[in-house]
Amino acid sequence: MNIHFIAIGGSAMHNLAIALHKKGYNVTGSDDEIFDPARGRLKEYGLLPEQYGWYPEKLDTTIDAVILGMHARADNPELARAKELNLKIFSYPEFLYEQSKEKLRIVIGGSHGKTSITAMILHVLKHAGVDADYMVGAQLDGFDVMVKLTEDANYMVIEGDEYLTSALDRRPKFHVYKPDIAVISGIAWDHMNVFPTFDKYVEQFRVFAGLVPESGALIYCADDENVADVAADVKGGMKKIAYGIPDYYIESGVTYLKTASGNYGLKIFGRHNLSNIEAARYVCSLLGVDGKAFYEAISTYKGANNRLELLGANEKTSIFRDFAHAPSKLKATINAVKEQFPGRKLTACFELHTYSSLNKEFLHQYRDSMNEADEAIVFFSQHALELKKLPALSAIDVEFYFNNMKLQVFTDSSRLKEMLLGQQWAGRNLLMMSSGNFDGLDVKSIAAELLSV
Repeated sequence: MNIHFIAIGGSAMHNLAIALHKKGYNVTGSDDEIFDPARGRLKEYGLLPEQYGWYPEKLDTTIDAVILGMHARADNPELARAKELNLKIFSYPEFLYEQSKEKLRIVIGGSHGKTSITAMILHVLKHAGVDADYMVGAQLDGFDVMVKLTEDANYMVIEGDEYLTSALDRRPKFHVYKPDIAVISGIAWDHMNVFPTFDKYVEQFRVFAGLVPESGALIYCADDENVADVAADVKGGMKKIAYGIPDYYIESGVTYLKTASGNYGLKIFGRHNLSNIEAARYVCSLLGVDGKAFYEAISTYKGANNRLELLGANEKTSIFRDFAHAPSKLKATINAVKEQFPGRKLTACFELHTYSSLNKEFLHQYRDSMNEADEAIVFFSQHALELKKLPALSAIDVEFYFNNMKLQVFTDSSRLKEMLLGQQWAGRNLLMMSSGNFDGLDVKSIAAELLSV
């Protein structure tokens, strides 16, 4: 098949392009800009466009399908050409469904934990020798791509994002996948620019849960009141499986699961991750993996990239990076580090980066979210506000909305770096949280410098 990607440089798009290339398809693509790691990975597979930009004249009737990326605009000239030629046009969620509609689809939804649960399931299935196709939103150890598509696998494990499908399709992505087994890990209002009220946001999960067929299963976090309400309201005869936090204890900085087949030390920690493990366990059980095999596998799981990722440590200090950006994620991640290291103080640094987090109408949701940290820092850049066309923010605004009078606010990444490097870190941990990059700050090199003192 000949497949053309419009906006091939996106995180999901370039991984899908590589997956189809590895499957033997003839893949072409275009984009107006492509950054690493997508640029390097596309180049490695011979898929990087020779020139950036849109070239409608390159599309012709030999193309079997066009896949439209989320950041491609509705007036994209290549899209217009594809319509003119009456070519088949798919969003990447639609195409993933087309590739998996004869398989049993496991879709992981939720405001938080999606990537981790998906990664845990894939790690265990690989450990157990169960073949599965997949789409996951982070690079995982032991997996060379973030999308895998084959003819032979019976299962497709999909991280189900609730964000919109494409410029032509305003459905949330996880509605498109039509789950046989659905997971809902938590519901906490996000994507304010798309779902302007909490009720509209929750409704997307009601629709998602309602897509599960009579023969399927809904696995849901009963500790989350909003999720429990959604699960209770779902009609139909599908199996409903509630989960929570399993029995555990912490000893010498290691978290242990207490199970019927013994106690298992983990390489990850945090109550939110323990909850994620339970979701993954129930999914794997439905796919035929027994409890002992699951626990043996999960005890070797090191975590997904940028999800409470350990950047470095010595005897007195550990430095972590996390993708946390919603209020519930901040609280969960801060509490996890505090619980794991009760004898150390914690400096938590968070970047306001998303449309919601930079919006004054949403900022009050962060009230008290960083109060458990011994030192709390918030960073945002004026450039991000300008890109999102949002009104200016001040340090006083941020202090007020976070309800933390000791909060330090930075808008200059070089000053933030200087402050971090100027501190004594013995007996302290550092947690850097962002869905961005702190305006270009090299967090890994800062961690190495801090630990070298």
